[in-house]
Amino acid sequence: MISTLDAKVDLAVTETSAQFKKGKFHNTPEIKMAGTSEMLGIIKRYITEKRVDIAPKKAIPVTTHSKASLALLSDNELHIVRLGHSSILLKVYGDYWLIDPVFSERASPFSFMGPKRFHAPPISLNELPDLKAVLISHNHYDHLDKASIKILMDKTQMFYVPLGVKSDLVKWQVPKIKVQEFDWWQETHINNTLIAFTPTQHFSGRGLTDGNKTLWGSWVIKTQHDSLYFSGDSGYFDGFKKIGERYGPFDITMIETGAYDRDWADVHMTPEQSIQAHLDLKGKVMMPVHNGTFDLAFHAWYDPFEKVIEKAKINNVQLTTPVIGQVITSKSDVIENFWWQEVM
Repeated sequence: MISTLDAKVDLAVTETSAQFKKGKFHNTPEIKMAGTSEMLGIIKRYITEKRVDIAPKKAIPVTTHSKASLALLSDNELHIVRLGHSSILLKVYGDYWLIDPVFSERASPFSFMGPKRFHAPPISLNELPDLKAVLISHNHYDHLDKASIKILMDKTQMFYVPLGVKSDLVKWQVPKIKVQEFDWWQETHINNTLIAFTPTQHFSGRGLTDGNKTLWGSWVIKTQHDSLYFSGDSGYFDGFKKIGERYGPFDITMIETGAYDRDWADVHMTPEQSIQAHLDLKGKVMMPVHNGTFDLAFHAWYDPFEKVIEKAKINNVQLTTPVIGQVITSKSDVIENFWWQEVM
Protein backbone atom coordinates (compact mmCIF):
# COMPACT_ATOMS: atom_id res chain seq x y z
CA MET A 1 0.00 0.00 0.00
CA ILE A 2 1.36 3.45 -0.91
CA SER A 3 2.25 5.51 2.14
CA THR A 4 1.20 9.10 2.81
CA LEU A 5 4.81 10.18 2.38
CA ASP A 6 5.08 8.45 -1.00
CA ALA A 7 1.88 10.11 -2.17
CA LYS A 8 3.22 13.56 -1.18
CA VAL A 9 6.47 12.95 -3.04
CA ASP A 10 4.60 11.95 -6.20
CA LEU A 11 2.37 15.00 -5.94
CA ALA A 12 5.38 17.27 -5.47
CA VAL A 13 6.91 15.95 -8.69
CA THR A 14 3.60 16.29 -10.54
CA GLU A 15 3.09 19.90 -9.47
CA THR A 16 6.38 20.96 -11.05
CA SER A 17 4.98 20.16 -14.51
CA ALA A 18 3.93 23.05 -16.74
CA GLN A 19 1.02 20.84 -17.83
CA PHE A 20 -0.37 20.55 -14.26
CA LYS A 21 -2.82 23.28 -13.24
CA LYS A 22 -5.57 23.36 -10.60
CA GLY A 23 -5.16 19.69 -9.74
CA LYS A 24 -5.22 18.31 -13.30
CA PHE A 25 -3.08 17.94 -16.39
CA HIS A 26 -3.94 19.97 -19.48
CA ASN A 27 -3.26 19.82 -23.20
CA THR A 28 -1.30 22.51 -25.02
CA PRO A 29 -3.20 24.20 -26.49
CA GLU A 30 -6.28 23.56 -24.34
CA ILE A 31 -9.14 21.57 -25.85
CA LYS A 32 -12.74 21.24 -24.73
CA MET A 33 -13.28 17.98 -22.88
CA ALA A 34 -16.56 16.07 -23.11
CA GLY A 35 -19.02 17.01 -20.39
CA THR A 36 -22.07 15.19 -19.02
CA SER A 37 -24.34 16.15 -21.92
CA GLU A 38 -21.77 15.01 -24.49
CA MET A 39 -21.25 11.71 -22.69
CA LEU A 40 -25.00 11.11 -22.55
CA GLY A 41 -25.17 11.79 -26.29
CA ILE A 42 -22.47 9.21 -26.96
CA ILE A 43 -24.29 6.64 -24.80
CA LYS A 44 -27.49 7.35 -26.72
CA ARG A 45 -25.67 6.73 -30.00
CA TYR A 46 -24.42 3.36 -28.75
CA ILE A 47 -28.00 2.41 -27.88
CA THR A 48 -29.76 3.72 -30.98
CA GLU A 49 -27.29 3.64 -33.90
CA LYS A 50 -27.17 0.59 -36.12
CA ARG A 51 -23.60 -0.64 -36.31
CA VAL A 52 -22.12 -2.95 -38.93
CA ASP A 53 -19.05 -5.18 -39.00
CA ILE A 54 -17.99 -4.47 -35.44
CA ALA A 55 -15.96 -7.71 -35.30
CA PRO A 56 -14.21 -9.99 -37.83
CA LYS A 57 -16.30 -12.74 -39.44
CA LYS A 58 -13.38 -15.18 -39.38
CA ALA A 59 -10.41 -15.76 -37.10
CA ILE A 60 -7.73 -13.08 -37.37
CA PRO A 61 -4.39 -14.55 -38.46
CA VAL A 62 -1.78 -14.47 -35.69
CA THR A 63 1.89 -15.46 -35.80
CA THR A 64 2.64 -17.02 -32.42
CA HIS A 65 5.88 -16.84 -30.46
CA SER A 66 7.68 -18.52 -27.57
CA LYS A 67 10.69 -17.57 -25.52
CA ALA A 68 12.73 -19.90 -27.73
CA SER A 69 11.54 -18.36 -31.01
CA LEU A 70 12.32 -14.85 -29.76
CA ALA A 71 15.80 -15.98 -28.75
CA LEU A 72 16.44 -16.96 -32.37
CA LEU A 73 15.98 -13.34 -33.51
CA SER A 74 19.39 -11.75 -34.07
CA ASP A 75 20.93 -9.49 -31.43
CA ASN A 76 22.47 -7.11 -33.96
CA GLU A 77 19.19 -5.56 -35.15
CA LEU A 78 16.11 -3.91 -33.66
CA HIS A 79 13.08 -6.20 -34.08
CA ILE A 80 9.45 -5.07 -33.76
CA VAL A 81 6.50 -7.36 -33.03
CA ARG A 82 3.00 -5.95 -32.98
CA LEU A 83 1.10 -7.89 -30.31
CA GLY A 84 -2.29 -6.34 -31.09
CA HIS A 85 -4.02 -2.98 -30.59
CA SER A 86 -1.19 -0.70 -29.38
CA SER A 87 0.90 -3.34 -27.62
CA ILE A 88 4.40 -3.64 -29.07
CA LEU A 89 7.25 -6.02 -28.25
CA LEU A 90 10.75 -4.83 -29.15
CA LYS A 91 13.99 -6.78 -29.21
CA VAL A 92 16.52 -3.97 -28.98
CA TYR A 93 19.92 -5.46 -29.80
CA GLY A 94 19.29 -8.42 -27.52
CA ASP A 95 17.19 -6.68 -24.86
CA TYR A 96 13.41 -7.06 -24.72
CA TRP A 97 11.08 -4.11 -24.24
CA LEU A 98 7.29 -3.83 -24.13
CA ILE A 99 5.17 -0.79 -24.99
CA ASP A 100 1.62 -0.48 -23.60
CA PRO A 101 1.25 -4.22 -22.85
CA VAL A 102 -2.39 -5.33 -22.70
CA PHE A 103 -2.79 -9.10 -22.50
CA SER A 104 -6.18 -9.30 -20.76
CA GLU A 105 -9.30 -10.60 -22.49
CA ARG A 106 -11.03 -7.22 -22.16
CA ALA A 107 -9.89 -3.58 -22.24
CA SER A 108 -12.05 -2.83 -19.24
CA PRO A 109 -12.06 -2.59 -15.45
CA PHE A 110 -14.37 -5.62 -15.49
CA SER A 111 -13.62 -9.22 -16.49
CA PHE A 112 -17.24 -9.83 -17.59
CA MET A 113 -18.01 -6.77 -19.70
CA GLY A 114 -16.32 -4.21 -21.93
CA PRO A 115 -14.41 -4.43 -25.24
CA LYS A 116 -13.35 -8.06 -25.82
CA ARG A 117 -10.34 -9.19 -27.83
CA PHE A 118 -10.74 -10.32 -31.43
CA HIS A 119 -7.65 -12.51 -31.14
CA ALA A 120 -5.32 -14.01 -28.56
CA PRO A 121 -1.92 -12.35 -27.95
CA PRO A 122 0.86 -13.85 -30.08
CA ILE A 123 2.76 -14.82 -26.92
CA SER A 124 1.62 -15.46 -23.36
CA LEU A 125 2.80 -13.36 -20.44
CA ASN A 126 4.44 -16.37 -18.84
CA GLU A 127 6.34 -17.20 -22.03
CA LEU A 128 7.84 -13.72 -22.34
CA PRO A 129 11.56 -13.47 -21.58
CA ASP A 130 12.93 -11.10 -18.94
CA LEU A 131 12.37 -7.48 -19.95
CA LYS A 132 14.74 -4.55 -19.88
CA ALA A 133 11.90 -2.02 -19.95
CA VAL A 134 8.14 -1.47 -20.11
CA LEU A 135 6.98 1.88 -21.53
CA ILE A 136 3.47 3.20 -20.85
CA SER A 137 1.88 6.04 -22.85
CA HIS A 138 -1.12 6.74 -20.59
CA ASN A 139 -3.41 5.02 -18.11
CA HIS A 140 -6.51 4.11 -20.17
CA TYR A 141 -7.50 0.44 -19.92
CA ASP A 142 -6.51 -0.37 -23.49
CA HIS A 143 -2.96 0.84 -22.76
CA LEU A 144 -2.37 0.16 -19.05
CA ASP A 145 -3.54 -3.30 -18.02
CA LYS A 146 -3.35 -3.98 -14.29
CA ALA A 147 -3.42 -7.77 -14.64
CA SER A 148 -0.55 -7.69 -17.13
CA ILE A 149 1.55 -5.32 -15.00
CA LYS A 150 1.17 -7.53 -11.92
CA ILE A 151 2.61 -10.49 -13.84
CA LEU A 152 5.27 -8.46 -15.65
CA MET A 153 6.68 -6.71 -12.59
CA ASP A 154 8.80 -9.67 -11.50
CA LYS A 155 10.47 -9.99 -14.91
CA THR A 156 10.87 -6.28 -15.74
CA GLN A 157 13.88 -4.17 -14.76
CA MET A 158 12.19 -0.77 -15.15
CA PHE A 159 8.80 0.75 -15.91
CA TYR A 160 8.82 4.15 -17.66
CA VAL A 161 5.52 5.99 -17.18
CA PRO A 162 3.89 9.44 -17.44
CA LEU A 163 3.70 11.71 -14.40
CA GLY A 164 1.19 10.43 -11.87
CA VAL A 165 1.06 6.83 -13.11
CA LYS A 166 3.74 5.65 -10.69
CA SER A 167 1.25 5.72 -7.80
CA ASP A 168 -0.99 3.20 -9.59
CA LEU A 169 1.89 0.81 -10.22
CA VAL A 170 3.06 1.08 -6.61
CA LYS A 171 -0.49 0.28 -5.43
CA TRP A 172 -0.28 -2.84 -7.61
CA GLN A 173 2.87 -3.86 -5.69
CA VAL A 174 5.46 -2.79 -8.27
CA PRO A 175 8.55 -1.70 -6.26
CA LYS A 176 9.02 2.08 -6.31
CA ILE A 177 12.62 1.70 -7.39
CA LYS A 178 11.44 0.04 -10.61
CA VAL A 179 9.29 2.97 -11.78
CA GLN A 180 10.48 6.22 -13.38
CA GLU A 181 8.04 9.01 -14.22
CA PHE A 182 8.35 11.41 -17.15
CA ASP A 183 7.06 14.84 -18.02
CA TRP A 184 6.86 15.92 -21.67
CA TRP A 185 10.28 16.30 -23.32
CA GLN A 186 12.12 14.49 -20.54
CA GLU A 187 14.80 12.05 -21.69
CA THR A 188 16.86 9.18 -20.33
CA HIS A 189 19.08 6.42 -21.69
CA ILE A 190 18.72 2.66 -21.54
CA ASN A 191 22.22 1.40 -22.24
CA ASN A 192 23.11 3.33 -25.42
CA THR A 193 19.48 3.99 -26.42
CA LEU A 194 17.81 7.37 -25.94
CA ILE A 195 14.16 7.42 -24.91
CA ALA A 196 12.14 10.61 -24.69
CA PHE A 197 8.56 11.18 -23.52
CA THR A 198 6.88 13.58 -25.91
CA PRO A 199 3.53 15.42 -26.02
CA THR A 200 0.20 14.20 -27.36
CA GLN A 201 -3.28 15.71 -27.37
CA HIS A 202 -5.34 13.33 -25.27
CA PHE A 203 -6.60 12.76 -21.71
CA SER A 204 -6.38 10.23 -18.88
CA GLY A 205 -8.49 8.46 -16.28
CA ARG A 206 -9.49 5.02 -15.08
CA GLY A 207 -12.62 5.91 -13.09
CA LEU A 208 -15.27 8.56 -12.52
CA THR A 209 -13.18 10.85 -10.31
CA ASP A 210 -9.61 10.70 -11.62
CA GLY A 211 -9.96 12.45 -14.97
CA ASN A 212 -6.65 14.01 -16.11
CA LYS A 213 -4.95 13.34 -12.77
CA THR A 214 -2.11 11.67 -14.67
CA LEU A 215 -0.23 12.72 -17.80
CA TRP A 216 -0.38 11.19 -21.31
CA GLY A 217 2.14 11.17 -24.12
CA SER A 218 4.20 9.39 -26.78
CA TRP A 219 7.65 7.79 -26.90
CA VAL A 220 10.75 8.43 -29.00
CA ILE A 221 13.31 5.61 -29.15
CA LYS A 222 16.70 6.26 -30.78
CA THR A 223 19.56 3.76 -30.90
CA GLN A 224 22.85 4.39 -32.68
CA HIS A 225 21.31 2.92 -35.83
CA ASP A 226 17.51 3.18 -35.48
CA SER A 227 14.87 5.81 -34.79
CA LEU A 228 11.33 4.86 -33.74
CA TYR A 229 8.26 6.82 -32.70
CA PHE A 230 5.26 5.43 -30.81
CA SER A 231 2.27 7.78 -30.73
CA GLY A 232 0.17 6.47 -27.87
CA ASP A 233 -3.24 8.11 -28.35
CA SER A 234 -3.68 11.61 -29.71
CA GLY A 235 -5.77 14.00 -31.67
CA TYR A 236 -3.99 15.79 -34.48
CA PHE A 237 -2.02 18.85 -33.28
CA ASP A 238 1.13 20.82 -34.05
CA GLY A 239 3.10 18.81 -31.51
CA PHE A 240 3.91 16.23 -34.18
CA LYS A 241 5.86 18.85 -36.15
CA LYS A 242 7.76 19.88 -33.01
CA ILE A 243 8.67 16.25 -32.27
CA GLY A 244 9.76 15.73 -35.87
CA GLU A 245 11.92 18.84 -35.75
CA ARG A 246 13.61 17.79 -32.51
CA TYR A 247 13.98 14.02 -33.00
CA GLY A 248 13.18 13.15 -36.63
CA PRO A 249 13.50 11.65 -39.10
CA PHE A 250 12.14 8.28 -37.93
CA ASP A 251 12.73 4.93 -39.59
CA ILE A 252 9.34 3.68 -38.37
CA THR A 253 6.44 5.55 -36.81
CA MET A 254 3.82 3.52 -34.96
CA ILE A 255 0.82 5.82 -35.28
CA GLU A 256 -2.65 5.54 -33.74
CA THR A 257 -5.07 4.73 -36.58
CA GLY A 258 -8.40 3.62 -35.14
CA ALA A 259 -11.22 4.38 -32.66
CA TYR A 260 -11.90 7.77 -34.25
CA ASP A 261 -15.28 9.50 -34.30
CA ARG A 262 -16.83 12.93 -34.74
CA ASP A 263 -17.76 13.01 -31.04
CA TRP A 264 -14.13 12.76 -29.89
CA ALA A 265 -12.30 14.26 -32.85
CA ASP A 266 -9.89 16.27 -30.66
CA VAL A 267 -8.41 13.23 -28.89
CA HIS A 268 -8.20 10.58 -31.67
CA MET A 269 -7.11 10.98 -35.28
CA THR A 270 -8.81 10.00 -38.50
CA PRO A 271 -6.63 7.92 -40.88
CA GLU A 272 -5.98 11.05 -42.96
CA GLN A 273 -4.73 12.85 -39.85
CA SER A 274 -2.60 9.86 -38.88
CA ILE A 275 -0.88 10.08 -42.27
CA GLN A 276 -0.31 13.80 -41.78
CA ALA A 277 1.14 13.16 -38.31
CA HIS A 278 3.59 10.69 -39.88
CA LEU A 279 4.61 13.31 -42.43
CA ASP A 280 5.01 15.95 -39.70
CA LEU A 281 7.24 13.55 -37.77
CA LYS A 282 9.46 13.06 -40.84
CA GLY A 283 8.73 9.34 -40.80
CA LYS A 284 9.99 6.97 -43.47
CA VAL A 285 7.65 3.99 -42.88
CA MET A 286 4.39 4.04 -40.89
CA MET A 287 2.85 1.14 -39.00
CA PRO A 288 -0.86 1.81 -38.19
CA VAL A 289 -1.69 0.70 -34.63
CA HIS A 290 -4.61 1.06 -32.19
CA ASN A 291 -6.79 -1.16 -34.39
CA GLY A 292 -7.68 -4.78 -35.16
CA THR A 293 -8.03 -6.04 -31.57
CA PHE A 294 -10.86 -4.25 -29.72
CA ASP A 295 -14.14 -2.61 -30.78
CA LEU A 296 -13.77 0.92 -29.39
CA ALA A 297 -15.73 3.14 -31.80
CA PHE A 298 -18.68 3.28 -34.20
CA HIS A 299 -16.77 2.50 -37.39
CA ALA A 300 -16.35 -1.00 -38.85
CA TRP A 301 -13.41 -2.86 -37.33
CA TYR A 302 -11.50 -2.89 -40.64
CA ASP A 303 -12.27 0.73 -41.55
CA PRO A 304 -8.95 2.13 -40.22
CA PHE A 305 -6.93 -0.22 -42.45
CA GLU A 306 -8.92 0.45 -45.60
CA LYS A 307 -8.95 4.22 -45.15
CA VAL A 308 -5.29 4.56 -44.17
CA ILE A 309 -4.21 2.62 -47.27
CA GLU A 310 -6.23 5.01 -49.45
CA LYS A 311 -4.78 8.10 -47.75
CA ALA A 312 -1.24 6.69 -47.82
CA LYS A 313 -1.38 6.24 -51.60
CA ILE A 314 -2.58 9.80 -52.09
CA ASN A 315 0.25 11.16 -49.93
CA ASN A 316 2.96 8.75 -51.16
CA VAL A 317 3.43 7.32 -47.65
CA GLN A 318 4.93 3.84 -47.24
CA LEU A 319 2.93 1.65 -44.86
CA THR A 320 3.93 -1.60 -43.20
CA THR A 321 0.99 -3.78 -42.14
CA PRO A 322 2.31 -7.04 -40.69
CA VAL A 323 0.08 -9.83 -39.47
CA ILE A 324 -0.35 -9.67 -35.69
CA GLY A 325 2.81 -11.24 -34.28
CA GLN A 326 4.82 -11.00 -37.50
CA VAL A 327 8.40 -9.81 -36.91
CA ILE A 328 9.80 -6.79 -38.71
CA THR A 329 13.07 -4.94 -38.24
CA SER A 330 13.60 -1.19 -38.38
CA LYS A 331 15.67 -1.54 -41.56
CA SER A 332 13.80 -4.44 -43.18
CA ASP A 333 11.71 -4.53 -46.33
CA VAL A 334 8.22 -3.12 -45.86
CA ILE A 335 5.46 -5.72 -45.28
CA GLU A 336 2.34 -4.99 -47.32
CA ASN A 337 0.03 -7.72 -46.07
CA PHE A 338 -3.68 -6.89 -46.36
CA TRP A 339 -4.59 -9.70 -43.94
CA TRP A 340 -7.79 -8.06 -42.67
CA GLN A 341 -9.41 -8.36 -46.10
CA GLU A 342 -9.38 -12.15 -45.71
CA VAL A 343 -11.44 -12.06 -42.48
CA MET A 344 -13.77 -9.09 -43.03
